[in-house]
Amino acid sequence: MKIAEIFTSIQGEGDTSGYPTIFIRFAGCNLRCRYCDTRAAQDDCGIEMDLTQIMEEVQKSVVSHVCITGGEPLLQQNLPALLKMLHEAGHVITIETNGTLDFRSCQDYATICMDVKCPSSGEMSNLRLLPWIRSEDSVKYVIGTDEDLRYAHETLKQNAVRGTIFWSPVFGTDPMKIVSYILDQNLPVRFQLQLHKIIGVQ
Repeated sequence: MKIAEIFTSIQGEGDTSGYPTIFIRFAGCNLRCRYCDTRAAQDDCGIEMDLTQIMEEVQKSVVSHVCITGGEPLLQQNLPALLKMLHEAGHVITIETNGTLDFRSCQDYATICMDVKCPSSGEMSNLRLLPWIRSEDSVKYVIGTDEDLRYAHETLKQNAVRGTIFWSPVFGTDPMKIVSYILDQNLPVRFQLQLHKIIGVQ
């Protein structure tokens, strides 16, 4: 498996925001979002590690939460096997995915955070995956423009989502525009800032 990095920090977004978390960041991504903040993980240029090596690195920490991220982690063929090992070791696992690949084989061991790509990203997610989001999963929209706001709202109206829905601003853009829109439209979404960027950790 191609690993970009494994590190422990504070989770900055999603349902487990604020928890100490072990991040397993895989290298390689099938998208090229304009606002990507982990460009070093876009290419398939990570370090090759097998399942045992990854688990040995994870077990150096006593933290229980694990975030599987990227890049796009669902590109890794051995991911279900790694999830099973992490689950059996007692870890609480979240997968951050860009919403283009089928995540159902991972849901026995992990919750899913599906990133629905808005127009300003320059990419597009597979909205046909939204019905497979469970109540314990979540969906994230990263919003940078008025067009993004309209797109996110329209997809909400067209797709019933059982999990938590997060709306976050592209880092450096005006968050109050999103807050005002949520309040004006009385939308069933959770506004969220990227905590790790605010407090200045990885």
